[in-house]
Amino acid sequence: MFRQIVMLALLAGLGCSAAPRIPLPAPVQDMDPAKAKGRQKAVVAGGCFWCTEAVFEAVAGVEKVVSGYSGGDLASATYEMVGSGRTKHAESIEVTYDPAKISYGRILQIFFAVAHDPTQLNRQGPDYGPQYRSAIFYASEEEKRVATAYIAQLEQAKAFSGKIVTELAPLKAFYPAEDYHQDFVKRNPNHPYVVVNSSPKVTKLRKEFPAFLKP
Repeated sequence: MFRQIVMLALLAGLGCSAAPRIPLPAPVQDMDPAKAKGRQKAVVAGGCFWCTEAVFEAVAGVEKVVSGYSGGDLASATYEMVGSGRTKHAESIEVTYDPAKISYGRILQIFFAVAHDPTQLNRQGPDYGPQYRSAIFYASEEEKRVATAYIAQLEQAKAFSGKIVTELAPLKAFYPAEDYHQDFVKRNPNHPYVVVNSSPKVTKLRKEFPAFLKP
């Protein structure tokens, strides 16, 4: 029992994202919801997709979150392939949202503030490798503009003690992960990894962004 407690404590230290030095500001530049046609999708990567999926499933205006893989060269992806670190894919999530209820910029604000630590290079908490890198995969020049401006805004504000290393790259493709990865946190709330790494991020979301929570 003692060994399990010690291990959980060590994992907790590794799994927690570094807190921003200041409350992250809302994006100065954002997309105009009046110009959006229907539901929109945002693809981001911030370590284990179980964690990022759980955060955004709790956000108001988000209608669907799919765990998957993006950013690689191969025309397909599986957990085993991506886990090898040789495909260049990152564990990612595809967030489908209603732009009338939440903006792309706000999604990025939550992504940087509570979903992951953007100063960790090719890792996230206890997970190491390029498949766990921080990345924003933009699907349009508007998304690229907003993401570029927000990263610059955070850097100028010295929001983090370290440099933001988030990759900004065009979205080539998104491959949904295997069924057993989808809604993993919902289905496995007592899983040790979930308790130590995923749940604290959702708790942080509820504390810092109460106005953006689903009922």
